[in-house]
Amino acid sequence: MKTPQNPEFLEAHILKNMEEASGRHCAKLTLGDHVPKPGDVVMQTNDYLALAGDERIAKAKADALLAEGHGDAISRVFAHHRDDAHRSFEKRVARLMQAEDAALVMSGYNANVGIIESFAAPGAPVYLDKRAHASLWSGVACGRAKAIPFKHNDAFDLAKKIAKFGPGLVVVDSLYSTNGAIAPLHDLVDAAEVGGCPIVVDETHAFGTHGPDGAGITVAEGLADRVHFRTVGLSKAMAARGGMVVGSARNIEFYRYEANAMIFSTSVLGYEVAGFDKTLDIIAAEPERTARLHANHAYLRTGLLAAGFDVSASDSQIIALITGTNEATRAFRDALAARGVHGSVFLPPATPQDRSLIRFTVNAGLSQADLDRAIAACAAARDALSISAGEPPLVTA
Repeated sequence: MKTPQNPEFLEAHILKNMEEASGRHCAKLTLGDHVPKPGDVVMQTNDYLALAGDERIAKAKADALLAEGHGDAISRVFAHHRDDAHRSFEKRVARLMQAEDAALVMSGYNANVGIIESFAAPGAPVYLDKRAHASLWSGVACGRAKAIPFKHNDAFDLAKKIAKFGPGLVVVDSLYSTNGAIAPLHDLVDAAEVGGCPIVVDETHAFGTHGPDGAGITVAEGLADRVHFRTVGLSKAMAARGGMVVGSARNIEFYRYEANAMIFSTSVLGYEVAGFDKTLDIIAAEPERTARLHANHAYLRTGLLAAGFDVSASDSQIIALITGTNEATRAFRDALAARGVHGSVFLPPATPQDRSLIRFTVNAGLSQADLDRAIAACAAARDALSISAGEPPLVTA
């Protein structure tokens, strides 16, 4: 097969950025030949409540697909007025999260890019926690706003930055995706309010796992009436795809007709919405799933601390083991896989140089025997390779 030759400027761009791209797209290092085998301990996915294979959810989606087909594969901008399953789900999420309204979008990435693109004026400051998700930083670029990072989970530093640069959006995660740290939302909201700033809280890793019926950390902390925007990726505890933006009716209506991700993306399909509804039903009806998740996290964290790993920054369901260089991380990954334990690899630029890590995402389906095996494997791998695990990284993907 013959392919066109890259122009000189394109080839130069590829060569210049090849090393960084190789670090970013590290699937080969992450998986390599280590495909999990039956009986292995797998902590690579975000299926926190072990719902990805639930037959009740699959049946709900299959029934909807057989009854209605895919439905209209169109931008939701043409259908916001409809009183359909999509709108019903939006209203349900708004009630759950104690907000006036919500908008359903194609992904959590779209939700985050769209919220900042829509509400941050060009050149205006956007204050982001240094470990805020990459999609939130992309939103700043898309909105041509000015990104001003502040120290991780540091409300005092946020207040100093606001005093210096003036009012703008404040953007944080409620639960951080690389180290499992929970944001001090009360302090951050206080700082935002004093500085005259609206606040965006990404609840992606907390939706379904924290708060009443999975409403998230903002609700759990009693802050729903003080947080202007919340975003959700439905690919974690919901084990699906899609995203949500939650806020006041006025702001969400503006978002629907302003966010490019809302206007120029095809809507999620009807059978997917049927799956969302069934998943929320199960989360509400089976709180023991959430209880098992948090118990499993506490057990694994305690065991790793006792084994000498500094995972104290992990507040919930995500645990990071700092392994150092890319080469050390590869060796540690290989040593864990040889013992039947699998986590996810994070490399630069997702972490600082020489601060690569193995991330464990805990789920409700793990047994105590699984967790004991993981703890023993980590200790054995560290001792064999003379690798120590330190603090969580300074930068997040």
